[in-house]
Amino acid sequence: MTVPEIYLVSACLLGMHTTYDDSSHPQPHLIELAARGRVVPLCPEVAGGLPTPRPPAEIVGGDGRAVSPSNGGAVLDGQARVLTRDGDDVSAAFVAGAQVALEMAQRFGIKTAIMQARSPSCGHCQIHDGSFGGRLVDGQGVAAALLTRHGVRVLSPNEFQEWDAD
Repeated sequence: MTVPEIYLVSACLLGMHTTYDDSSHPQPHLIELAARGRVVPLCPEVAGGLPTPRPPAEIVGGDGRAVSPSNGGAVLDGQARVLTRDGDDVSAAFVAGAQVALEMAQRFGIKTAIMQARSPSCGHCQIHDGSFGGRLVDGQGVAAALLTRHGVRVLSPNEFQEWDAD
């Protein structure tokens, strides 16, 4: 008998109010997967100690200026930071949350994570450019980058819906 795969899923995609603005982005196909016991929910930002709600944050270069492309890997390597719109450095919380995500993936043998698109923590193809102007650049969020480095496949909710999960 084959054991069904378990997925790490951004908590906001399951209807939990964990986003910076205290909202959620419920995805019915992921909620159904959770109802079948195949999901480990996690918000890396909350796991890293940030409150809900919280000021919006974006990844910027180590000098505090918007850079293109900047990504979570650069934050992990100390070459970029995660700043709030007010200029507070929240990099440590983002890195701590990414480490919790990795620990959960390893603990449960998770090979695939389904994470919120464009997030400075969870985004895996595009993220905001650090200018708080709504512009997107190619890049990964901090948790997505750490998971990818350790062999966990990261998908957006739309990619997962198109991918044959069963």
